[in-house]
Amino acid sequence: MNARISAIREHRNDDKTINHYNGKKVTALFAANVFTNKAMREWLSDEAYKSLSASAKNGSRLDRKMADQIASGMKAWAEEKGVTHFTHWFQPLTGTTAEKHDSFFTIKSDGTAIELFDGDSLIQQEPDASSFPNGGIRATFEARGYTAWDPSSPAFIMETGFGKTLCIPTIFIAYSGESLDNKAPLLKSIAALNKAAVDVCQYFDKNVTKVTATLGWEQEYFLVDEAMANARPDLVMCGRTLIGHSPAKGQQLEDHYFGSIPERFFAFMQDFEQESYKLGIPLRTRHNEVAPGQFECAPIFEEVNIAVDHNSLLMDVMARVGKRHKLKVLLHEKPFAGVNGSGKHNNWSLATDTGVNLLAPGKTPRTNLMFLTFFVNTIKAVHDHADLLRASIASAGNDHRLGANEAPPAIISAYIGSYLSKVLDEVEVRVKDKFDEQDEAILKLDIHKQIPELLQDNTDRNRTSPFAFTGNKFEFRAVGSSANCAGPMTVLNTIVAQTLKSFKAEVDALIEKGEKKEIAILHILRNSINASKNIRFEGDNYSEEWAAEAATRGLSNFKTTPIALDAYVSEASKKLFISNGIFTEREMEARHEIMLEEYVKKVQIEARILGYLATNHVLPAAIQYQNTLIANIRGLKELEIGDSSYKAQLHLLKVVSQHIQAINDKVEEMIEHRKVANNTEDMHSRAIQYCDNVKACFEIIRYHSDKLELIVQDSLWPLPKYREMLFLR
Repeated sequence: MNARISAIREHRNDDKTINHYNGKKVTALFAANVFTNKAMREWLSDEAYKSLSASAKNGSRLDRKMADQIASGMKAWAEEKGVTHFTHWFQPLTGTTAEKHDSFFTIKSDGTAIELFDGDSLIQQEPDASSFPNGGIRATFEARGYTAWDPSSPAFIMETGFGKTLCIPTIFIAYSGESLDNKAPLLKSIAALNKAAVDVCQYFDKNVTKVTATLGWEQEYFLVDEAMANARPDLVMCGRTLIGHSPAKGQQLEDHYFGSIPERFFAFMQDFEQESYKLGIPLRTRHNEVAPGQFECAPIFEEVNIAVDHNSLLMDVMARVGKRHKLKVLLHEKPFAGVNGSGKHNNWSLATDTGVNLLAPGKTPRTNLMFLTFFVNTIKAVHDHADLLRASIASAGNDHRLGANEAPPAIISAYIGSYLSKVLDEVEVRVKDKFDEQDEAILKLDIHKQIPELLQDNTDRNRTSPFAFTGNKFEFRAVGSSANCAGPMTVLNTIVAQTLKSFKAEVDALIEKGEKKEIAILHILRNSINASKNIRFEGDNYSEEWAAEAATRGLSNFKTTPIALDAYVSEASKKLFISNGIFTEREMEARHEIMLEEYVKKVQIEARILGYLATNHVLPAAIQYQNTLIANIRGLKELEIGDSSYKAQLHLLKVVSQHIQAINDKVEEMIEHRKVANNTEDMHSRAIQYCDNVKACFEIIRYHSDKLELIVQDSLWPLPKYREMLFLR
C-alpha cells in the first residue's frame, strides 16, 4: 500500500473531536497569560509599576534596582500560574521566532536550591549571533550577540503541552550593535514616525504629544489533513505542492467563500482562538476564503509593535494547535496551483494620543485639512519610495502570488476612490501659484458631510490594488501570508516619516516668508498631489493595459525577488534609512545579503525536492504503469487478434514514455543549472541564476508530471491528489 492510500485511510479514521468554549466568555479568557497593566498593578510596587509604565510609554531606561523589582514581581506572577522556565522571545531574520529556555532553578554557593529571576536576566541575554542570519556581520568565531528586553510589548506565558514558559519580548543585536532581527528597526521606525507626525500635528492641535502607527492584519491560511500532508514531501519540506494536477472542481463555483465552516476545521479554529485570546491576541473574525481549504482570521487594530508580535505568535500557535487536530497549517503564499494563494493584508493607520485617527475625515475645515495633510503625504511617500515598498514584500513564496490575477501585481499603485480623487483634483486646480484669499475657499471643503458617499465608494473597493484607502486606513494588500509584518511596516513607517519631515520643512519655509499657515499647507499639498499623481490608479490592476500604462507613467514592475530586493541597497534607500536612524549602511547591505541568501536556499530546497519527487515517486509509478501496458500489449499480440485490439494501449504507452523521458531530461538539466549557480560566489548573481535558470525548469517538470497523474492508474499514484487534500475533510 502506498503512502497516499494509507493517508486517505488514516484521514477517514480521524477522530473529529469538537472543541468549544465550555460556556466561557472571551473576556474571561482574554490576556489571562499576559503580564497586563492589571497584573502589574497587583504584582509590582507602585514605584516599580510607574517605572515600567514610563519605560513602556516613553522608552525611558530602567535602572538596575527597578529591573530587579520588576523581575521579582513578574516571576511571582508567572510561578503562581505554574511557570518553571523563562525565555527571551525574539524575531531573528529567519522568518520565524526564536527562544532559549532557562529555568528559574539555580543553586547557591552553599548548595541551597532556589528559584531566581533577577533584573539582569530580565533585561539581557546572550544567544549565539553567528548561528542566525547576519549577512556577514558576525563570523562563527565572533558568536556573541544580545537580546534586550522591549518593555513596550508585555511579557506573556506560552503553554506548550504540559509546560509553561514566561516569554519576554526582546530585540536581537550583534555584539557590535547592529540589529539582527525584525523588531529593532521596527521600533526605530515607530519612533521616527511619531516624531515627524507630532511635529506636523502641531499645525492643527497643540495638545498632540504622541502619534502611534496602528496595524490590523488579515491572516490567510490553508488547512490540510496531517496524514495527507506528511505523505507529500513537498508540503513537508517546502510548504507548497511542487506537482499536482488541478481537480475538476476548484474554486470556479465560488461556493467556498464565506460558506459554512466544516466542523473539523471549526473545532481547530475555536481551539487556536482560545490559545490566542489567552495571549492577548484580539481576534475578531474568522471565515472561509476563496479557495477550497483556505481560511482567514483577523484581529482588532493594535499599536503596530504589539500587532507584529501578536501575528508572529499567532502563526506559532496555529501550527502547534493544528497538530492537536491532526491538521497541517499552510502559510505559504501559493501552496496549491490553480486556486488562490494566501496574503496578509496590512491595514495601517495613524492615531494621536488625543483620540484622533489622522486618516479619517474630520468635522471641521481644520480637521479636514489635517486629514488631507496625512492622506496626501502617505500617497506621496508611496510614490517616492514605491520600489522600496515593493522590496519589502518580496519573497520566493510571494513571487508565485503577485500578479497572478488573484493578488495585486508587482506594480505598486494606490487606490483612493472616486470621491477623494475629486477632492485632490479640486485642491490641485483651485490652489494657484499666486497666494491670495481665494485659496481659503478650499478650506471650506466639508469632507465629513460626504462620509456616506465616501464609505459607499470604498465598500466596493478596488481589490486589485496593492495599496488601497479603505475609509480610515490604508490597506497594503501585497504582503505575503508567511511574512513577518515588521518588514513592510518598518518601510511604510519610515517613508511616511521622511515625507512628513520634508513636508514640514517646506511649509515652514513658506511661513517664514510671510504666508498664512493654512495657505502654506495647501500649496505644499498641491505640489505633492501633482508630484504623486502617477501612483494613483482606480482601474483593474490585473489587466495587461495597466501594465502598459504603468510603464508610460514610469512605474517599476519588478516581477521577481532578486531584482526587487535591489531597492534595499540603492543610494536613495540608504540615505532614507540612515538619515532616519533606522539602519546603518552595513546593516542594509547585510539584510540585502540575507534576503538574497534566503531566496536562494528556498529555491534550492524546492529544486532538490522536485528532483526527488520526480525520480522517486512520479517516474517509478509511471514506469510501473508503463510495464502494465507493455505486458497487456504483449499478451494481446500473443493472442494474434490484430493490431487494432491494442491500438489505444500503444498510444498510451507512447504518451507515457514521452512524459517519462521529458521529466528525466529536465531534472538532469535542472541539476546542472543548480551546480552552475552554486559555484557562483556573488550572492546576487547566484539568486538571479536560481530564478532564471533553475526555477525555469520547475513548470516543465510539473507539466509532464501532472499529465502523468491523469494517465497513470489511480491506485499506483503515490502522492495525495488535490481533490483529496482540498476536499476530504
